[in-house]
Amino acid sequence: MRSVIWAQFAKDRRVPLFLFLLIAGSVLATVIFTGGANSPSSFVIYSEEANADQIEKKWEKLLNTDDSLQFTIADSAQVKEDLEEGNIDSAVKLMENDYKIITSDEITDVSYMQQHVHSVFQREAEISAITDIEGNELTRDDVEKYLQAGPVQMEKVGLNNEKMTDYNMRTQLMFAFTLLIATFILGFRVNNVTHDKVSGVWDRMILAPISKTKMYTGYILYSFFISMFQIVAVLLLFKYVLKYDLGNQFWLIILASALFVFSMISIAMLITGFVKTPEQFYAIYPSIIPLIPLISGSYMMPGTISNPVLLFVADLFPMAHAMDAIMNVIFYDAGLADITMSLLIMLLIGIVGMGLGINLVERRSR
Repeated sequence: MRSVIWAQFAKDRRVPLFLFLLIAGSVLATVIFTGGANSPSSFVIYSEEANADQIEKKWEKLLNTDDSLQFTIADSAQVKEDLEEGNIDSAVKLMENDYKIITSDEITDVSYMQQHVHSVFQREAEISAITDIEGNELTRDDVEKYLQAGPVQMEKVGLNNEKMTDYNMRTQLMFAFTLLIATFILGFRVNNVTHDKVSGVWDRMILAPISKTKMYTGYILYSFFISMFQIVAVLLLFKYVLKYDLGNQFWLIILASALFVFSMISIAMLITGFVKTPEQFYAIYPSIIPLIPLISGSYMMPGTISNPVLLFVADLFPMAHAMDAIMNVIFYDAGLADITMSLLIMLLIGIVGMGLGINLVERRSR
């Protein structure tokens, strides 16, 4: 068994670039599709009025009250040039008491930004109207203090008076891409079984003093370790370098990831049992795997997919159960008892898939 593991490691050691590219791909995909390390959405503001400097400074202070949005002052000519060339998607043109949003794409962040800008301008208009009526500038301070500590206060709580947690879609996408890349890594390593069968290495190992159980165990363990290395490396990078909030129970995340990797190795082994050559595996496996996170809803907010057929298909694969367990651990501080069902389902998928896969591989060999 140890010799099989070292033989697989030697293959990756000779050509390590492919593995590192996949690991880098999971990081780059998260950064590209989520806008970076939990950074706020950035927008530019500008004014073409006679007193543009005063207007820009006034509204910059008022608009930068939402931690998820950042407004920066820019030159009007540069803004127009960037909009024409597509360097930026939107900008806010400021006037004394009004604004105009210029956008080339109605993306989600722009819609949210528009709501924020509208509420800020509406509030400022109401305060200015009250100040003008009272004829006293001190009235503005009184109104702002009143709004900060009004007579009616609202507080969000969850079930059983638990604290509500803000759901972070960036974190979910980070795990979706990380697990997807791990699925490709482990699948290509499991395909080494077919590679060795076609090349004749498998037959030579059978003649050696090593049992088939140890041979399969060697392939499976190497696929498991190399995939877990990728997952742990990426999670540590996002946790300590990019400052993603991964909760307080990192070990539970690793446990759920480990069971996910085991169950996906089983599915890869099952697919290996249906193919005759490595090329057939490369044709089938990369075509199926990208669909799994899509069907499982890993790229969407929870509850988006409600079709019972899609939900049934998603439950047949471990991605949905792994994402459910990990998100509960991070956002709802779930413990081991809370995610046990998801872990057991992944374990069951792994045991059934592994049994069927090895049986099919042996039948095809005979």
